Amino acid sequence: MTHDRATVTFRAQAADAGKRLDRFLQEQLPGHSRSQLQGWIRASRVRVNGKPEKPSYALRGMDSVEVEPAGLPPRRVVPEPIPLEVLYEDESVAAINKPAGMVVHAGAGCASGTLVNALAARFESLSAVGGEMRPGIVHRLDRHTSGVILVARNDAAHRHLAAQFAGRRVEKTYIALVHGVVKEDRGRVEKPIARDPIRRVRMTARLARGRSALTEYRVLRRYRDFTLLEVRISTGRTHQIRVHLSGGGHPVVGDRLYGAPAEPRGRPPLARYFLHARSIRFTSPHSGAAVTVEAPLPRELETWLEGLL
Repeated sequence: MTHDRATVTFRAQAADAGKRLDRFLQEQLPGHSRSQLQGWIRASRVRVNGKPEKPSYALRGMDSVEVEPAGLPPRRVVPEPIPLEVLYEDESVAAINKPAGMVVHAGAGCASGTLVNALAARFESLSAVGGEMRPGIVHRLDRHTSGVILVARNDAAHRHLAAQFAGRRVEKTYIALVHGVVKEDRGRVEKPIARDPIRRVRMTARLARGRSALTEYRVLRRYRDFTLLEVRISTGRTHQIRVHLSGGGHPVVGDRLYGAPAEPRGRPPLARYFLHARSIRFTSPHSGAAVTVEAPLPRELETWLEGLL
């Protein structure tokens, strides 16, 4: 069997007993679709305790699940005519309203349909500072997070924006719906974030090491079982908001990787995170003017809120 990447091993816990194999893998590897993972299982790229199993295999506690991810990123970006909502544009930068479900750039098992593929078709030139496979990409949003993302249209703009991010001069505001009732009207989480040493697809703020991270929030509205928050971050660590909020006992709705239930009480499952990058404020590398770009809350999130008490 061809190994496209190193084998990744997961250990099922007692709470995973009875789960379908494909569902368990989707929880461990949220960047991949269930159909894709089922394809890996059928192709014997997934083994349970050393043996291939069916997607419907019911896990037992302490099962060892080995995965050989399929599909390396392509060697070049292929332009694809994917519709993009451009919220702002000047000679140096563009701000895109990224939909939930869209991956920012190619990775294992995801070679097309990305924001980068769409950008390559939409713009004549993009910065190359981030590498050949990530033209224009200065920062990222998780696949299942929607909202504003900045794109550098040339190398000078990329460096200018990167310096703003590094100097914490970019203001990013998110809207998040979390499980539970947040008691304090305002809060601040300042804990370093590191890779989880046990579940490598996760990050954690429970270790006394990692990269510094600051998350601030205020309550917009409390519901019976949920709280709607406005969240501001001055750092952009991997999964930062999701990690900090779940660490306080309030996982983001839809974020099963960090503890959100698959079926929220009294509501239909949400096929994405209830996390939206609502606005970003930065200085245009072209004009030097302060620019604020906003993205409205997606309709599917507004609809989900309408049924809450």
